[in-house]
Amino acid sequence: MTIDTKSRGGRRERPMKGTAKGAARALGLALVSLPASVLCFVLSAVSVSLIPVGIGIVTTPYVLTAVRTYANGRRVLAAEWGGVRIPPSYRPVPQDANPWGRTSGMLRDPATWRDLRWLPVDMTAGFVTALLPAALLLYPLEGFALAVGLWRVMPDGYWYGFVPVSDQTSALGAGVLALVLLFLAHFLAPRLLDAHFRLTRAVLGSGRGELTERVRVLTETRRDAVDTSAAELRRIERDLHDGAQARLVAMGMDLGTVEALMEKDPARARELLAQARRSSAEALTELRELVRGIHPPVLAERGLGDAVRALALRLPVATEVTVELPGRAEAPVESAAYFAVSEVLTNAVKHSGADRVWVDLHHADGHLRVTVTDNGKGGAVTGAGSGLTGVERRLGTFDGVLAVSSPAGGPTLVTLEIPCALS
Repeated sequence: MTIDTKSRGGRRERPMKGTAKGAARALGLALVSLPASVLCFVLSAVSVSLIPVGIGIVTTPYVLTAVRTYANGRRVLAAEWGGVRIPPSYRPVPQDANPWGRTSGMLRDPATWRDLRWLPVDMTAGFVTALLPAALLLYPLEGFALAVGLWRVMPDGYWYGFVPVSDQTSALGAGVLALVLLFLAHFLAPRLLDAHFRLTRAVLGSGRGELTERVRVLTETRRDAVDTSAAELRRIERDLHDGAQARLVAMGMDLGTVEALMEKDPARARELLAQARRSSAEALTELRELVRGIHPPVLAERGLGDAVRALALRLPVATEVTVELPGRAEAPVESAAYFAVSEVLTNAVKHSGADRVWVDLHHADGHLRVTVTDNGKGGAVTGAGSGLTGVERRLGTFDGVLAVSSPAGGPTLVTLEIPCALS
């Protein structure tokens, strides 16, 4: 495992480099978001329209889950690239609900309709605001090319912007215009990308009644947390009863038999003492594993970064961990993040077929952000029966976000984000 520790503080990009990076991001976002938004919108419209004939009852939950995953991915990008927070406010769907219950529950959720309204906005105005930063940066290249001689191969009546290009003088005018556009791109490109993310927030955000909606969501996630804690307590009681407690009782019985055999059958007594010693060692091992499952000692003593490093060392695949945490979060947040990462890594090892995993932990803008990437076969989704659903519910207790990008063929990128402060 490779450990890479860096500091984010004090690192500044040169203006032109930052502009080019933002334009490249915007271009990639435009090229990916247009087909993805069109596909999600078409599938949603077709699936919902098929509900009256029964087919849509089965397909709609899967389609809307994919739309939610896509929207959550864009929320993460808005936070990471634009500093624009768009908290999700989906109502949880009961895991044991039948197809009609899942379909009706998701369609009654106002957040679902915000997602569906956002898709056509994203494929039109969103596409334009994402494409313009790259266009502003790339279009001047044509003007410079015209100025150095490209005008000679252009047809008569060719225009660059509002400049008709017919000779070297007019071509130099096109070059001057290109220089002005490049200067404007330096100032306008970041603002256009910011406008794209703010447009996304305007449609995806819950608007009026946001506080009421957040209170409702947090109440439901808190109820989920209570249910999860009760289930965890029952698991601990069961493990103690069936494991360590049974071994300790058996050890006590063996020691009682040893007392009776010390003078009559010393050889048998020694065998029972050896068996009792083995039972005590096994009980101690089980207790240590149980304690590690409740709250790993390394997490309490060394913090989240070292706990994830220790977790990665036990994985059977090559794992690279990058930690950029200048302090520690509160213990409940660290615990939630640790077990969320543990579940994601377990899924990657068991189901992805990956031979390499990358984990990145950092804190920025008041949020703890963890990304787990593997080079496996992809296809990971959140939904009934998926371990990622439990992760999403665990993070929801802390107003956290889970986003999954896992196209068929891989790679899989899972991003976890929890608002918190470091001490």
